[in-house]
Amino acid sequence: MAMAPLTPQQLHTACELDLIPYQTTTEVVEQVDVVGQERALAALEFGTGIRRDGYNLFVLGTPGAGRHGVVRRFLERRAADQATPPDWCYVHNFEQPHRPRALRFAPGQGRRFCEAMAQLVEELHSTLPGAFEGDEYQARRRVVEQEFKDRHEQAIDETRERARGKDIALITTPGGFAFAPLSKGEVMSPAAFHKLPEDDRKRIEGEIEQLEQELAERLRRLPAWQKEARGRIRELNREVALGVVQPAFAELKASFADTPGVPEYLDAACQDVVENVGDFTAPREDAGPRLPFAPEPTFTRYQVNLLIQPPAGRGAPVVYADLPNYPNLVGRLDHQARFGTLSTDFTLIKPGALHEANGGYLLLDAMRLLSQPYAWDAMKRALRAKELRIEPLERAIGLLTTVSLDPEPIPLDVTVLLIGDRRLYYLLAEYDPEFVELFKVAADFEDDLRRSPDITRDLARLLATLANRQGLLPFGAAAVARVIEHASRSIGDAQRVDVRLNYLGDLLTQADYFARQVGETQVAPDHVQTAIDAAEQRSGRVRERVREAILRDTLLIDTAGERVGQINGLAVLGLGSVMFGRPSRITARVRPGQGRVLDIEREVELGGPLHSKGVLILSSFLAARYSTGEALSLSASLVFEQSYSGVDGDSASCAELYALLSALADAPIRQSLAVTGSVNQFGEVQAIGGVNEKIEGFFDICSARGLTGNQGVLIPASNVQHLMLRAEVRDAVAAGQFHVYAVRTVDEGIELLTGLPAGVADTEGIYPEGSINGLVSDQLAEYARIRAALAHGGENNGNGDS
Repeated sequence: MAMAPLTPQQLHTACELDLIPYQTTTEVVEQVDVVGQERALAALEFGTGIRRDGYNLFVLGTPGAGRHGVVRRFLERRAADQATPPDWCYVHNFEQPHRPRALRFAPGQGRRFCEAMAQLVEELHSTLPGAFEGDEYQARRRVVEQEFKDRHEQAIDETRERARGKDIALITTPGGFAFAPLSKGEVMSPAAFHKLPEDDRKRIEGEIEQLEQELAERLRRLPAWQKEARGRIRELNREVALGVVQPAFAELKASFADTPGVPEYLDAACQDVVENVGDFTAPREDAGPRLPFAPEPTFTRYQVNLLIQPPAGRGAPVVYADLPNYPNLVGRLDHQARFGTLSTDFTLIKPGALHEANGGYLLLDAMRLLSQPYAWDAMKRALRAKELRIEPLERAIGLLTTVSLDPEPIPLDVTVLLIGDRRLYYLLAEYDPEFVELFKVAADFEDDLRRSPDITRDLARLLATLANRQGLLPFGAAAVARVIEHASRSIGDAQRVDVRLNYLGDLLTQADYFARQVGETQVAPDHVQTAIDAAEQRSGRVRERVREAILRDTLLIDTAGERVGQINGLAVLGLGSVMFGRPSRITARVRPGQGRVLDIEREVELGGPLHSKGVLILSSFLAARYSTGEALSLSASLVFEQSYSGVDGDSASCAELYALLSALADAPIRQSLAVTGSVNQFGEVQAIGGVNEKIEGFFDICSARGLTGNQGVLIPASNVQHLMLRAEVRDAVAAGQFHVYAVRTVDEGIELLTGLPAGVADTEGIYPEGSINGLVSDQLAEYARIRAALAHGGENNGNGDS
C-alpha cells in the first residue's frame, strides 16, 4: 500500500485567533516585559536579593533576545525600593598630600559640603584681609616692629657713646659701620692720623679694634632679635587668623559633626589656613605678568571633589557601561598641561562605572569587557577586595615609576551582571577558576518556548507592549497571530515559538512601515507578510544565484525521470542570519571489493566529521542487514556532485544510503523526489534541522520548472512537528501538485523512491524475490562469489598450479 503524503494541515500550525486576548494592541494597557522566563527571572531575583560575596550574575542567552532591556527594567524596579547609597568625596590630605582622603556622606550631603566649603574659602578671602588691615592688628604689629627697632638702635647707640668717650666716632657708610678717630670733635683725616706719633696711632688702632669687636658682638645678636620679632608677628598673625578662621570652621564642623572623618578634615584645613594665611591676605591678581615657573598661591587643596552623588530618592543606581575599559571601569587620574608639563591633583580624580554603581547594580557586556586590556582582571580584583582603588594602568602593571597620587580606596558594595552568550559562559567557567567564585548565579534566558495557549496569550500581550512602546500603528488580532506563526517558523519548530524581543520588535516595526506606506491606520496580516517577504528579498541575492544556476543547468539537478544510483539530497546554506535550502545531486557507484564505502568528500578533505560519521553509520547498516556471516565484498563510492566547498552534517546519510541501495539493486530512483534525513544503524530515519528551508528549496526549483503532481520531498516523520511551510507550498500540496512524505524507516523511503517493495526477510534471512532488499542481497552475494573466485585464482597462481 502506497504511503499517503502529509495533508496541508500538517504542514503548518496556525495560531488560533481566540488565543489573542484583544482585538487590537491598543487595548493592552498593562505592560509585559518578558514571557515564560521563569527560570531566568528566579535567578535574577535570587542573585540580586542575596547580597553576599561572590553572588554576582552572568546572564546567558542568544544575542538579540532582548536580555539587556529585560534585565535593566527588572533592576530598575528592584532598585527603586532600595536605599540610595551615600555620596563620596575626595579631599586634600594635609598630612600626606599624595594620598587624598575619601569622605562618605549621606545622600545629598556631599554636594552640600562641597558648596559650603567653597563658600567658606570665598568668605575667608574677604574677612581675613580685613582683619589684618584693622587698626588693632596694625598697632600690635607696630609695637613688635618698634621694639625690634629700638633694641637695634640701642645697641648701636651704646657702642657710639663708648667710642665717643675715647674720641672715636661711629659712622655709617654704604658698606656698613666704621670707626674713625676724632680731633676737636671732627673726624680726623687719614693724613692727620698718619702725622700722629706712632704710640698714639697704635693706641687708637687698638681701641678701634676693640670697639669693632664689641660692635660685632652686639650686631651678632641681631638675627636672633629678628627671629624673635618674626615669631612674635607670626604668633600675632596666628592669633588674628584664628579669631577669624576658627569660628567659620566651627560652624561648618557643627553642621557635619555626625559625618565620620569630616571634623578631623576640617580641623586640619583650619590649621592649614592659619599656617598659610598670607595666601589669603595677598592680592588675588597681580598687576604684572607672572613668570612661567614662579610659585603662586593655590587654594585647590581646600576644594572638595564630589566623586559620586547618586540622585536622592531614586533608590539604588543601575549603571550600564557601554565601553568597559580599564579607566572607565575603575576610575582614572586626569592630568592638565601647564607650561609644557603635566600635573595632577585630587580634584582631577574621575569615577569609573564601579564607583557610579556602588551600592547598586552594574550591567556589563561580557564580550566587550573581556576585549578590553586588563579590564577583566581589574574588575575581579575590585570584587575580591571589596574596595575601589584608583591607580593608573601603568602602575597596576608595574611600569609607572614617577610619583603620583594614591587616593584612599572606597569600600565597594555592588552586584555585577555580565551579559553574554552561553559559549562564553562555559569557556570562562572552564578556564578561569576565579569566575565561578565571583559569578555564582547564572540567569539562563530561553530563546524559544513551548507554544502552549498560555504562552501564546502572554506573547500576544508582549507584542502589544512592544508595539505601544515604540509608538507603532495598532496591530489587529490576525496580524499578531501572523507574527506568532512566523515566530515559530523562524526557529523551525511548529510547537515552539521564538521569544527574541529584538527580532520580534524588528518585525513589528517593518510591518508598521509597510502599513503606513499604503495609508492604513491598522496593521493587517498582509502587512506582516509583506515585511517577511521583503526581508527575504533583501537578503536573497545568493539564494537567487543558486536557483538560477540550477535552472540554467549549471548545477545539475533533475526534477523528472529516473536514474540508478542518483538522488536529490537537500542541504541548508547559512549566510549570517539567512538560511535557504539547496538541492544537491548525490551519486553512488558500486563494484566488487573488500567492503569499503569510499566517501570522496572525506578523501579530499571537503567532508566534515559529522558527514563522515553518517557515512560510517550507513556502512554499518549495510554490513548488519546484508552480511551472511562474511565481510561485505563491496567497494562503493559516494559523492556530492558539483560540491566545491565543505560538506558537514549527517542529514544526507539517508539520501546516500538510498543511492547505494539503488546502485546495488539496479533500481532507478525517481528524480522528482528529494530526500533529507539521517539514518542510524538500525535503518531508522532520524530528525534533521532546517526542514522547512529544505522543502521550500526543492519546491522553488520544481515550481520554476513547472509542477507535475509527481514531485515531492521525503522527510523524517519526527520532523513533522517542525513544519511551518509557506502558504504557496501548502496551496500546491492541497492542489495535489506537490507532496511531502514523512518516513520512519529506510524501507519506507526506498519504496517511495523506486516504486518497488522493500521486502521483509523470512525466518532464514531470505528476502522476497524482486524486492529492493532481495535485489541488494543477491547483488552482494554475487560480489562475494566474484571476490572468492578471484581470491581462489590468485592462490592457484601462487602455488604454481596451471
